[in-house]
Amino acid sequence: MNKFVVFLKGKRNGKLDSSLLARHIEHLRQLNRAGQMVIAGPLKNNEQAMIILNCNGIDEAIRLVEKDPFIKEKYYITYDINELIVANEENNWLMDNSQTKGNLVH
Repeated sequence: MNKFVVFLKGKRNGKLDSSLLARHIEHLRQLNRAGQMVIAGPLKNNEQAMIILNCNGIDEAIRLVEKDPFIKEKYYITYDINELIVANEENNWLMDNSQTKGNLVH
């Protein structure tokens, strides 16, 4: 599975009620139970939130984000999704990755 980083943006301050929050939390619980959520939470600046998803592709990531009540009900006006290329010991911290190599100055 691929990892997708989602930033929820354009928060409408003063529009969060307990019912909307409960529906959002239930959405996160469902993602978590299905193994589709790695981590989620608001950013300290109180303007955005982030979710990291496990998905087969970008279409699935979009579908999951658009099911989130925070997006459906426009608490956050928009979102950005980007696929994360995970760097770790297993892949030599991407030293052999074509993207990494393409970014090197020759």
